[in-house]
Amino acid sequence: MSVAGLSTEPRGSIALEIDHVTKRFGDKVAVDDLSLKVDAGSFIGLLGRNGAGKSTTLKMATGLILPTSGTIRILGVDIESSLELKRSVGVMPEDMALLEMLTGPQYLRFVGRMYGMPEDEIAKRQVELFEKLDLAPGPKTLIADYSFGMKKKISLIAALIHGPRVVFLDEPFEGIDPVTSRTIKEILLSLQKKGTTLVLTSHILEVVERLCPLIAILDGGKLKAHGTLAELHGAAGAGRSLEALFFDLVGGVSKGDLSWL
Repeated sequence: MSVAGLSTEPRGSIALEIDHVTKRFGDKVAVDDLSLKVDAGSFIGLLGRNGAGKSTTLKMATGLILPTSGTIRILGVDIESSLELKRSVGVMPEDMALLEMLTGPQYLRFVGRMYGMPEDEIAKRQVELFEKLDLAPGPKTLIADYSFGMKKKISLIAALIHGPRVVFLDEPFEGIDPVTSRTIKEILLSLQKKGTTLVLTSHILEVVERLCPLIAILDGGKLKAHGTLAELHGAAGAGRSLEALFFDLVGGVSKGDLSWL
């Protein structure tokens, strides 16, 4: 299944450009002079330990928070200067940020209207996506009463329903069962084939290795590596896993055995 009506960019153009971006929260530097370019139609996995700056980077790229310095452009436009640009962007935040006192269909109708979609198109895409994701809540069931997995599905649908050109997904597979995980992967790969640009964060290295042709690794708010797995390993490291590369770059040395084991 693919979402109808997607508007995509010519291959070779830049979908996301992060130019010397720094974000400070008081004395803490969450993102440190980060520069990264993502071509249109790319599928990039953004990796890092907790606190590496992944979610902060996505929040800045989607306009939820402002950088302390530097600029971020999506589809060639400064994210801070264009409200209209945000209609071309889909976002699935880690905390989902749902209006939980609405039912799923009510929430998606609200989201669709915010993006200026016709009512009949909202309803059509909602039905298609509910069916694809095997989501069948009672007609009066509030999102507050959904399971965690159901909330994840609604959050994903809200990110995709308007046919965005660039999609940001923060930990979309966290707490997801294997069947739903496989369906989400199918949807994301279908979107990429149509030319949609996808930026995904995950702690599940195996998922990123199988799903994302491009990888960026952050540590301490800095970009440690960016490219395909083969490019990052180089000829000498051919055949090594993403996990091996990740630990080479960000550490992961054993702290020793527990005294009581």
